[in-house]
Amino acid sequence: MHTITIGVDLAKQAFSACAVDERGAVLQRRELRRDAFTVWLAQQPIGSIVAMEACGGAHHWGRRCLSHDLVPKLIAAQFVTPFRKSRGAKNDRNDAEAIATAARQGNMRFVPVKSLEQQARLAEHRVREGSKAEHLACGNRVRGVLAEFGVVVAQSDAALARRLGDLDELDLPTSVVVLLHELAAHWRGLRALVAASDARITASARLDARCRRLQALVGVGPLTADALVATIGDGRDFRNGRQLAAWLGLTPSQHSSGGKARLGGITCRGDGYLRTLLIQGARSSLQRAQAIATERATPEQLWIRALAARLPFGKVLVAVANKHARQAWAMLAHGVDYDPHARLANPKARRRPAATD
Repeated sequence: MHTITIGVDLAKQAFSACAVDERGAVLQRRELRRDAFTVWLAQQPIGSIVAMEACGGAHHWGRRCLSHDLVPKLIAAQFVTPFRKSRGAKNDRNDAEAIATAARQGNMRFVPVKSLEQQARLAEHRVREGSKAEHLACGNRVRGVLAEFGVVVAQSDAALARRLGDLDELDLPTSVVVLLHELAAHWRGLRALVAASDARITASARLDARCRRLQALVGVGPLTADALVATIGDGRDFRNGRQLAAWLGLTPSQHSSGGKARLGGITCRGDGYLRTLLIQGARSSLQRAQAIATERATPEQLWIRALAARLPFGKVLVAVANKHARQAWAMLAHGVDYDPHARLANPKARRRPAATD
């Protein structure tokens, strides 16, 4: 049986498909509307590879392919670009052919198709982040309006809430007071949305054994644990923790040539939301390691203190976040609990003991 690879350029309503055989020769091209594409997809031979860029809606179509016994392959957009025949002639047909060509590469990396549960949990995180951004923007808008009338508010939600509570006592035009009351109601509503999302995420993490296991790491709370599980599942789509850390953009970029390694700043590729959570959690780990007494510190905390003694603050945070990503992968992929003394089992750790005060 010959394997057919179908490259699909996704959109909201207009879909472009390009089917190629095992030699890469184009068998057919189709331009389909959404409903017609759904019917056409169900008619494809069982076992056909359906390749798509990992964009909005791609996981939905990936699950639809699985229901028809097709093989979905999601590719990051930056990996498709080099296979487009002409950079000056970008259109849906060329994109579909480039996707099909990229999917046939033996060394191509693919994005795992997320389940409905994973996407539902991630939706909560996305909505929470959007509400946070809107809450900050609305608060700044209120501060800007007040500043125009000589009322300056300190940079904290508590200070703004106190000021909004006594608007009627300020010497402001009536129309401005009415406007500020409306903005204040919107601002409080956004803050309530964030709090509600936090409560749902915390409840979800409390019910998931994987999340409870991850929270044993210092600096990993319900938010980070739930986001990790919702994004990478059991972590087995990554070969090891190092690959996960690289996917999160927590490894240095390389500009190496002639056998000489040249390392730059971290790549900042992959999931920026997870990377931010891990780096923020690393701050907590660093503070805890520096505050605890030496005789009570774990080997990992002694390692963090040794790093902080010789590296800049930012590099220490990235190193700790990188370590947490690797530990999280091991805990999820192997189903093991966190062991604060596991570092001592590493031969390198035995040869080079951690520094103490």
